[in-house]
Amino acid sequence: MVVEVPTCIPTPRPLTLALPKGRMLPEVADPCVRAGIAAARPLATGGEPPALLLDDADAGVRLLLVRPGDVWSYVAFGGADLGITGKDVLEEMAGPTPPGWLDAPAAVELADLGVGACRMAVAGPAAGAATWPWRRHQPGRLRVATKYPRCARRALGGGPVEVEVIPLAGSVELAPLAGLADVIVDLVATGRTLRTHGLVEYEVLFPSTARLIANEASLRLREEAVLPLVERLEAAARQGAGRGGERACAG
Repeated sequence: MVVEVPTCIPTPRPLTLALPKGRMLPEVADPCVRAGIAAARPLATGGEPPALLLDDADAGVRLLLVRPGDVWSYVAFGGADLGITGKDVLEEMAGPTPPGWLDAPAAVELADLGVGACRMAVAGPAAGAATWPWRRHQPGRLRVATKYPRCARRALGGGPVEVEVIPLAGSVELAPLAGLADVIVDLVATGRTLRTHGLVEYEVLFPSTARLIANEASLRLREEAVLPLVERLEAAARQGAGRGGERACAG
């Protein structure tokens, strides 16, 4: 007697794509929709996301919605195969691993998607703008409030000025007004928030737009699945850039 054993074909594991929650989400969701990820459609409208984990069986993609600053961690540590986050996040995570942090392979930056355009800048009270080019290179103490301490140290440290970085989680514009800091380092889009608090830009450190990043192991071991999705996302981003339109700041 011959017993037929049913053949089980394993279902391929979906690719996991981490997206940033918040005001940047509609901008990054749009190229995802045009790349064939239907689950991203409700995210492109700017409304409340239906869930933080969205599966798209037809596209073979699982979407994770996380804080913009956490996208890098999800990708670098293997929680996601791909991710989209601002260049500001990648710059903040660049460099030596701080004491007490787990070592992780750096996430690989694949493409500039061209959305979420803004800039990392030094800003402070309008009265100090004229003397800033001189002050940043003179001996003395400079107190800097920021959500990006590594970017601030890398940009302003290393010279004769003694930089004291004051890490804050939000509302850094209040720091100079409260006497907590001399200047701030933060993302700037239109500059409206700075003007509201009587601050002006002193210096632009680098531009920031949304970047597509990949886990190193996924890029190597799942190349046949990862690269086609990367190509579709890049093509969709180029198509969106051709249409123009408003772009949200990454942070």
